[in-house]
Amino acid sequence: MKMIWILLLTTVTVHAQELKWQRIEANTTASFRGLSVVNDSIAWVSGTQGWVGRTTNGGQSWDFVQVPTFDQVDFRSLYAMSKQKAIIANAGSPANILMTADGGQTWRTVYTNAHADAFFDGMSFWNDKEGMIYGDPIGGKLLLLITHDGGESWQEVKQAPVLNTGEASFAASGTGIRCMEKNRVVIATGGKVSRLLRSSDMGKTWRSYSPPILQGEPSTGIFSVAFRNDTDGIVVGGNYLLDSVRTNHVLYTKDGGKKWMAPVVPTRGYRECVEYITTQMVIAVGPSGSDISRDGGMTWGALSDEKGFHVVQKARKGSLVLAAGGKGLIAVLK
Repeated sequence: MKMIWILLLTTVTVHAQELKWQRIEANTTASFRGLSVVNDSIAWVSGTQGWVGRTTNGGQSWDFVQVPTFDQVDFRSLYAMSKQKAIIANAGSPANILMTADGGQTWRTVYTNAHADAFFDGMSFWNDKEGMIYGDPIGGKLLLLITHDGGESWQEVKQAPVLNTGEASFAASGTGIRCMEKNRVVIATGGKVSRLLRSSDMGKTWRSYSPPILQGEPSTGIFSVAFRNDTDGIVVGGNYLLDSVRTNHVLYTKDGGKKWMAPVVPTRGYRECVEYITTQMVIAVGPSGSDISRDGGMTWGALSDEKGFHVVQKARKGSLVLAAGGKGLIAVLK
């Protein structure tokens, strides 16, 4: 278990309303990219060197465990059902999915893929029983698994999309996949080709859309996608090697992905994660800072210059908003 300390960040003014990050920094060098906020009390983080953290008081204090025998892996994909049950998956090969049912005290491996190209990028659930995890292509086909028993077992999706040469995905924040209402799911790809793949039947059939996001290089494309309903969505990304490139790195749609528009004022550079906080308030984070939109992604303004954030998420049930990143960075939006 690790001790933690709290640092209150400088308050910033955004659109005439003050918002701030209350930073809770863990005494660990782990970098967190996995984040799952269950409700206003319970949330989990996961990251490098096998570290997993849990809060039961809204993020003000955290308990950390290092998963035994996995101290050399990076758990970038995470989904938590409750204060007791959570599922994690590592980036890299062999690709493993682990589960805990006792708050992280013990873990068991429920799936392993030893293929040299196996690499998980993100995980999402429709409910506590049905969920999906995806990863980089194996033999040109998207690595795609589905569970119908809360993560106890996983099956390959036979109808997984075929990807183009140089097309893969990014495990930057675990939010390149979003399971939505009525069996819908959306998956973002990136690299030399960047697309949005949508299914309305839990992956049995797929449609492909091509947002005009920055792409063409292995370091470019969509890094995160969020939809507030079936039609209104946002993608963010860019080039993680060139944060200063601010052309076609954030886009929004009003028709489910058929047409995409660039914001009047975009985010201030490459962003790794985007999340709807309300129907109109959206936050995007990246290594160089975080930005906020109050009009559904049409215009953006600075939220904080705090560096190192990788992922932001709002509670599935409630209003708690957390962000996490490098060097043990965890923060609560106040």
